[in-house]
Amino acid sequence: MIPGAAAVAETPPRGRQVRANRAMNDFRDGVEELIPALRRYARALARDADIADDLVQDTLVRALRSEKLFHGGDLRSWLYTILTNLNRNRRRALARRPPLLPLNDTGADASGTEAEGGDIARALATLVEEQRAVLLLVVLEGLSYREIADIQRVPIGTVMSRLARARAHIRATLAGERPMLKRVK
Repeated sequence: MIPGAAAVAETPPRGRQVRANRAMNDFRDGVEELIPALRRYARALARDADIADDLVQDTLVRALRSEKLFHGGDLRSWLYTILTNLNRNRRRALARRPPLLPLNDTGADASGTEAEGGDIARALATLVEEQRAVLLLVVLEGLSYREIADIQRVPIGTVMSRLARARAHIRATLAGERPMLKRVK
């Protein structure tokens, strides 16, 4: 046996290690670039900046821990899926807790576009979570129906109907009408 041959055979080839390090850095760079988009989506979805920041942090932690489970593809959709699932789990946990009494809002009067923004926020708050998520992903993030369908794990037709219902509900709410409810048997 050649002296030192055993040591060479036991260490992985340098090229493979370099490629693995490069892939890990590319993954982390991609995740870092998507943080602002994740924050926008989380803030719109949770309607609370602190909760949204927690959701983004939990999403990033889970993504970095699960890096080996990501086998390429659309990183943005993968991260949005994680964030959506974490928010869904958060809402389920909240539903099991007794409700807290709301604090009185003593904020300053809003006028003009601030008032309109408040109207839109209130209209968004009345949407069913699935409809709100689809609307926000289309309007805020500019995702395609296919990307949203992949994130929510539903057919494209479901995404389209949720979006149409969300838009109709927002339109009716802003017009001061009571949104029409469809009777389902």
